[in-house]
Amino acid sequence: MAKRQKIRVYSPQRQPKPKVPEAVKTGLEAKASELVDSVLKPMHVKPPREDEQFNYIVDIYSKWYRNYFYLCSRYACPGPYAISPYFEARFARLEYVGNERFNLAYMRHTGKWCEIYTGLSLDECLAAIRDAPHFLP
Repeated sequence: MAKRQKIRVYSPQRQPKPKVPEAVKTGLEAKASELVDSVLKPMHVKPPREDEQFNYIVDIYSKWYRNYFYLCSRYACPGPYAISPYFEARFARLEYVGNERFNLAYMRHTGKWCEIYTGLSLDECLAAIRDAPHFLP
């Protein structure tokens, strides 16, 4: 059996992620709640049919986790074999990268986040969530 050769590779140190300023947090929460209440909820939250058997959206909301801001949808599970009556699905993620800029990602069907926009302003991110087909709850 041949001996493996060792090689050296460059491994740069990871840069720490910038902290989100409180002003950016409150501004984002206010604008996102306006988008959710005026556009996303009327478009996607519908009353269930009487004979509903499949999952349906009952609420759309947002929340912070570290440097990430998520838009989430809450689904009801009316079937008789449901494990729980509700579950949460995140469909959009804004990552704060500094200087009031964000990276925007959507949740793929594989369960992985796919970042499709980088370095956008807050208004550009919210416009992309409203208009792009990737960000459906």
